[in-house]
Amino acid sequence: MEGQVVNWEHHEAYMTRRLREVEDGEYLQMVDDGDIDADDYSRIINKVLGLANEDVEGLHTSEQSYGDSWKQRGGIGAYMMLARKWDRIERQVEQCGWDVFFAALDDPREEGILDDIRDLRRYLFLVEAEIRNQLADGGEHNSKQT
Repeated sequence: MEGQVVNWEHHEAYMTRRLREVEDGEYLQMVDDGDIDADDYSRIINKVLGLANEDVEGLHTSEQSYGDSWKQRGGIGAYMMLARKWDRIERQVEQCGWDVFFAALDDPREEGILDDIRDLRRYLFLVEAEIRNQLADGGEHNSKQT
């Protein structure tokens, strides 16, 4: 290793650098410049990171207005909420020959299929977080309606 320069950064700096979504144009330029390597996120995972961050912010904002109303009827109510979102997505995609990408591109309205996909994804985050919290609390569950 003599003569080699080792670049080292603190863990916090590394995580900050890694957890920042790069805009698509900037990402593609980094690929062209050879600045993306195997340790960096792929283009799609970079986009997922941005969506996850948007979801956290969106959930926080919604919680300020609605609290935990999404689970006020227990696990059955939470499941039915997920099912209703899936039913809406299914209806829209069926009309497009089951091609979800075509359905989304065919209906770019703010309240279109992407809105339903976003809502379902956020509800799934909430449901998983609640399940993990209940497991951490000893596995006690509240399956009864409140």
